[in-house]
Amino acid sequence: MPGLMGTKLGMTRLFKEDGTVVPVTLIQTMPNEILHKKTIEKDGYVALVVGFSGLKKEQKNRKYRFVKEFKLDAGDSAQYEKGQFLNLDLFKEGQLITLSGYSKGKGFAGVMKKWKFHGGPATHGSHMHRRPGSIGCRAKPGRIEKGKKMAGRMGGAKVTLKGREIVLIDAGKGVIGVKGAVPGSVSNLVVIS
Repeated sequence: MPGLMGTKLGMTRLFKEDGTVVPVTLIQTMPNEILHKKTIEKDGYVALVVGFSGLKKEQKNRKYRFVKEFKLDAGDSAQYEKGQFLNLDLFKEGQLITLSGYSKGKGFAGVMKKWKFHGGPATHGSHMHRRPGSIGCRAKPGRIEKGKKMAGRMGGAKVTLKGREIVLIDAGKGVIGVKGAVPGSVSNLVVIS
């Protein structure tokens, strides 16, 4: 089954019949056009190339702002053709989906904010309050190991959430409601699969 691309609208909440409150993120999924169909004969695998969010001024070789490829099983490819539009008929309420997006950028952050270090002593003459402390040995290995947790830019990275439940589908408006939070700020691209 292919996926869809959409933009994050924001968060709200829904009340169930038993009175429980469900936090919901709304995602606007305008029609996604199939731009190209990849086949085993030509490309070695089966996939759909899908375009989303048309440009204000179409360019010579570019029609959409976002273009993404969704892999398919060989049996599913027959029902999709180039020029066809994908919409929310692919999903149903209660279904578990995978969401991908880019998290909000936080800028340069220290180790306490970025990696949840507990910091040094607060009193008794200590000057090491929010510092990382030792970052490695001396002569052996004589270097800092790769992947060492240090201060640096935080956020702005790709985040994938699996097993998110669909609680609302409004096919007329092209809006899908997903339980819980979704990475990124309002109007960010979200990939649903």
